Amino acid sequence: MTTRGDGTQMRYRTEPADPSEIAVLLADDQALIRESFRALLDASPGFEPIGEAGTGCEAVRSAREHRPDVVLMDVRMPEMDGIEATRRICADPELSSVHVLILTTFDLDEYVYAALAAGASGFLVKDAGASELLHGIRLVAAGEALLAPSATRRLIAAFTGTGPSGVGHGPDGITEREREVLVLIGRGLSNTEIARQLQVALGTVKTHVGRLLHKLGARDRAQLVITAYDSGLVTPRRPPLGR
Repeated sequence: MTTRGDGTQMRYRTEPADPSEIAVLLADDQALIRESFRALLDASPGFEPIGEAGTGCEAVRSAREHRPDVVLMDVRMPEMDGIEATRRICADPELSSVHVLILTTFDLDEYVYAALAAGASGFLVKDAGASELLHGIRLVAAGEALLAPSATRRLIAAFTGTGPSGVGHGPDGITEREREVLVLIGRGLSNTEIARQLQVALGTVKTHVGRLLHKLGARDRAQLVITAYDSGLVTPRRPPLGR
């Protein structure tokens, strides 16, 4: 146990953790939020809160020191915001196993798209329920992307640059089938839904996704979504006004 300056005791991993436990770093400038998340993780089997950070700089330092499985990252923090902290963590080859889950007050926070482009594996709204938060951490720790299709489409439609109407050519160097899979990933479909739509085996879809990750140098599925939109392969449709 380590005692912080505010008197809070916090566990820090000094030796390899139980592989069945997901190590989580909590990065938020509000101590009350960190405390509530820590209490939830402490009370939930399979999770280990291993550190806290109140600034982006602290988040980067703690990620390098403790190598968590998942960083719960607030966007707006002093010294360095969550976007830059995410970028530095995801760009560090020694932290390739660390996944960042963005926490935002609103599901259309204008900074979330930039954080996803910087390498974050997904995002959650801060008022998400306990079960939703724990499920999201598990999902991201397993290398999946936490991107609710409806929220993701609205997010990207609002903040990505507008491309040409219709479906573009997409990134170079991928096959026609891989391009089809990338379109469906960009639309928010799961592997199972893609397999059903393309009438192929689930294993075949997983192979295509793996090849896309390799060819496009994408860290995870979240970055494939970003690529699908940025390349013009999928064009966002803006929701009607008032929604």
